[in-house]
Amino acid sequence: MTTHTLPALIEPLADAAAQRPRLGEVLVQAGKLSARDLDRALSAQHEMGSMIGRVLVRLGLVSDADVAQALSLQLDIPLVTAQGFPELMPEVEGLLPEFLHANNLYPLRLDGNELHMAMAVPQDAFVVKALRLATGCTIRPHLALESDIEKALAEPVEEATEDDADDGFGDGLDGGDFVEHLKDLASEAPVIRLVNTIIGRVIDLRASDIHLEPFDDGLHVRYRVDGVIHPGELVPPRLSAAVNSRVKLLAHLDIAERRLPQDGRIKTRVKGRELDLRVSTVPTVHGESVVMRVLDRASVRLELEKMGFEKDTLARFNSLLARPHGILLVTGPTGSGKTTTLYAALAKIDASAQKIITVEDPVEYQLEGINQIQVHAQINLTFANALRSILRQDPDIIMIGEMRDSETAQIAVQSALTGHLVLSTLHTNTAAGAVIRMQDMGVEPYLITSAVNGVLAQRLVRTLCGHCKEAYEPGHEVRENTGLSRFCAPTQPIYRAVGCDQCRQSGYRGRTGIHELLVLDEPMRRAIIDGRDAGTLNTLAAQSGMLSLHEDGLRKVAAGHTTLDELARVIQDQADA
Repeated sequence: MTTHTLPALIEPLADAAAQRPRLGEVLVQAGKLSARDLDRALSAQHEMGSMIGRVLVRLGLVSDADVAQALSLQLDIPLVTAQGFPELMPEVEGLLPEFLHANNLYPLRLDGNELHMAMAVPQDAFVVKALRLATGCTIRPHLALESDIEKALAEPVEEATEDDADDGFGDGLDGGDFVEHLKDLASEAPVIRLVNTIIGRVIDLRASDIHLEPFDDGLHVRYRVDGVIHPGELVPPRLSAAVNSRVKLLAHLDIAERRLPQDGRIKTRVKGRELDLRVSTVPTVHGESVVMRVLDRASVRLELEKMGFEKDTLARFNSLLARPHGILLVTGPTGSGKTTTLYAALAKIDASAQKIITVEDPVEYQLEGINQIQVHAQINLTFANALRSILRQDPDIIMIGEMRDSETAQIAVQSALTGHLVLSTLHTNTAAGAVIRMQDMGVEPYLITSAVNGVLAQRLVRTLCGHCKEAYEPGHEVRENTGLSRFCAPTQPIYRAVGCDQCRQSGYRGRTGIHELLVLDEPMRRAIIDGRDAGTLNTLAAQSGMLSLHEDGLRKVAAGHTTLDELARVIQDQADA
């Protein structure tokens, strides 16, 4: 038999590889990847030092299946799926299980002297040579997903019973066996279907979040719809760990780590719509609590005109956006739509005529023509560090996802004072409270008055269902006590929530914004320099024509968009402000 040296075997493969299109180019041509995303991945590859296919998957730009199909075309090697694996692994003399596991290999069939082998990396000439030497066979590589090979190689695990695994945590298994047990359970068809069903319900429910909460009686599934939590399914205890593990596998998280919080992301298609799910896990006494934030590209509204702004407020907000420099803040609690408002503001600005850079944690939606930076605290890429770097990128407009600390606030102020328009968010209850918060973060009052142009406080209120809302007369006392009489004629009815099949008996469908916009005019600047408190600043702003969140909400009630009860629920934090 003729023997070949390793270089003699590799050189023809190298020549063939040089003639083939690159994997990234194949994905771009297939429409799975944009040229811009490919450039990002190639830059990341230099840092990560991995194969481009794995880098693309790790960045969430394409799926494992997309890479496998493109690689099959590029290498001209057949792609085999899990269904194409034999039920029993053929016995091949010279093949050790350790070698198969270490190199992600699975023998498919032996035809005479030809061994057909499923490989996660079929282009690895060293492994092909080792297989040929170990078996004495001619090797016919087939491309397969690494997850399919791992599942095929895994030892069969008996299904957990109520007696031996009633808590879903596999008592009696050591660490390594337990992880394999979880992987196997999470890959079983019933668990996959259950997780797909849970995620699939977000489209019908219009949910913004999915909560998986472990308790003694099982895994409680709850959905946040229009800002309010609703109960969903109850997953039995024996499947709790498997369901959570399935979600963690989809989000590329470490399923063996159950003691520390983790964050990840899932890109999936549900009922023909592309969804991004931001996954967060935290340990609890009964297991891991998992929350999936739903980022639906199809439903996000990046138009300020459709976000509930009244005409006068929108006109003033647009005038602040048109200023060449200064800080424009959006404030409110978590989930009040601050980031979406900033995205809509950026979408309104002509990115082709301006250099726009954002620093976010995380980047929720990718905007055309805008340079977006993802914060990575693990490698010390913080808001402050990223801001220092992007100032050397000659930006016109900077968006900071959140002003979290004194250092970020100081750099934002300096950026505004040196000719940049800075957009950012703060966690305060009122617009006036943002000024006090910046002082608490160490920003001098004279710098605030020089840098800040305005502050927009906002909340989201549920809008009435158009099919079942009911008109009624609230009465003179209610009109006077709530302040509704300012915005509603004495005989004008308002509406209450009823409930029907269209709104799932809630009486509400969708949400809209209520706003208060504080513009820093000369009297306001003098008050800030004099050290006035938030209450005084708020009174001064009202004298200048600012309507509070409550008053803007009353305008929505008078227009028939929402109810007094909903307005009271959303702005009850104002009483503590």
